[in-house]
Amino acid sequence: MGDIRASTVLPARRTDIELQTADGLTLVGELALPEDRSPVATLVCLHPLPTAEGMMDSHVLRKASYRLPALAGLAVLRFNTRGTTSARGTSEGEFGGGYSERYDVAAALEYTEYHDLPRTWLLGWSFGTELALRWGRDPLVEGAILLSPPLRRATDDDLDAWAAFGRPLIALVPERDDYLRPPEAHERFKRVPQAEVVGVDGAKHLWVGEPYVRIVLDEIVKHVSPEAYPLPTEVP
Repeated sequence: MGDIRASTVLPARRTDIELQTADGLTLVGELALPEDRSPVATLVCLHPLPTAEGMMDSHVLRKASYRLPALAGLAVLRFNTRGTTSARGTSEGEFGGGYSERYDVAAALEYTEYHDLPRTWLLGWSFGTELALRWGRDPLVEGAILLSPPLRRATDDDLDAWAAFGRPLIALVPERDDYLRPPEAHERFKRVPQAEVVGVDGAKHLWVGEPYVRIVLDEIVKHVSPEAYPLPTEVP
């Protein structure tokens, strides 16, 4: 057996994909599927702020795609929102401040539906949490997991709308976050009766450090693929 480390890449079927938005743009992305079985659920990843170097390869999302297909049977769909660049390439269009990106979220959900990917969950990080809360209330979506939600672009009206939507909402909030810390998060998310706020001791907004990445991935699996929880720390 060998330890799972920050650089570990486990087997999966990885395919470069393109998403087509309703306003005529092509977005680049990747779909990672379990190597030898059908996925039990799907994560649609919404990355941090592209004007602050957020992209589909932001490290927590990348590590989710490297590990969760093999360890938890999940399909992991990552993509660059409009105007965003990563090693995969650059998506067409320009940054829309979180507003025109509603078409990007819709295009990703449409892709999961067209390709019969099961049980779609949103995984948003920072700016991506705002996209999930504002534009992710689609019948296809079973729930959302929010990493470091700043609750800036997303307002109380968006929280009220998610409460009415009724789907699970799990917010992982770092103890030392730059924008929203656990005590305030508990107050803000009281508007969503089905929300669960998980404070993570010692963590910061960017989730730097393998122990924090493992906490995040375990929390994802606990809600999306509970039969795989907790994740192993070693593999053959």
